[in-house]
Amino acid sequence: MLLTIDQVLSADEVRQFRAHLDAASWQDGAATAGSVARLVKHNQQLGAQDATGLQLGEHLLRRLGETAHFVSAALPRRIYPPRFNRYAGGGQYGAHVDAAIMQLPGGQSLRTDLSATLFLSEPEEYEGGELEVEDAYGVQSVKLPAGDLLLYPATSLHRVTPVTAGARVAAFFWVESLVEDDRSRTQLYDLDQTIQELSASLGAQDARVLKLTGIYHNLVRRWAVT
Repeated sequence: MLLTIDQVLSADEVRQFRAHLDAASWQDGAATAGSVARLVKHNQQLGAQDATGLQLGEHLLRRLGETAHFVSAALPRRIYPPRFNRYAGGGQYGAHVDAAIMQLPGGQSLRTDLSATLFLSEPEEYEGGELEVEDAYGVQSVKLPAGDLLLYPATSLHRVTPVTAGARVAAFFWVESLVEDDRSRTQLYDLDQTIQELSASLGAQDARVLKLTGIYHNLVRRWAVT
C-alpha cells in the first residue's frame, strides 16, 4: 500500500521546522549508507545525535501518535527515530531497497515494514527531487506539499531524482508494524476506514457498525505480532 497522509504537520509547524533545519549543520549522507547504497546516495543529513534533529524528531513522533490516519494505516509497533535529509545542487539517491533490519538506540532491532517520507519543502521550492516508488502498478512519482507524508512498503525499490534547483528538505523514518504482512495490513486499513465512514453516517452504536468493529479487532488479534 502506497498512501499519502495530509497535514501531519501544520503550516506553522513546517515553518518552525524549517527555521531550525535551515540553520542546522548538515553532513554527507553517504556516511550513514550501507556499502551498496553508498554508491548511489548523494545528499546531506543531520547526524543521529544532532540536538536539533532529536528535538524535531520527538515532536514529529508525538504528531504521528495523534494522527489517526497514520495509526490506522501503519498499526505501529515501533518507529525508528525520525531523521532529516536535504537534497540540493544535483543531489539524488539512486534506486535502492531499505535494509530489512535496523538497530534502534539502546540496542533493540526494528524490522522495516514501512518506509515514510515527510516533505518539508513546498514543491515549487525546488526542481526535480521526486520520490519514485516502484509497486505492482509501475513507478509512482511523488512530490507532496510540505507537511504531508508518504507511507509505502519498505520492500519497494525507490529513488529520489536529482534536485537541479533549490533544496528538498524532508524527514524520513521506518515503521515496524504490529501486522507484518502488507496485504493483511491493507485489508485492515480499508476495513477501518469503512467503519469510520459508517460510524459517521449511521452512528457508532449501530448494530452493523458494531459487528464490523468486532470483525476488525478479531482480525487484528489473528494477524498481530506482539
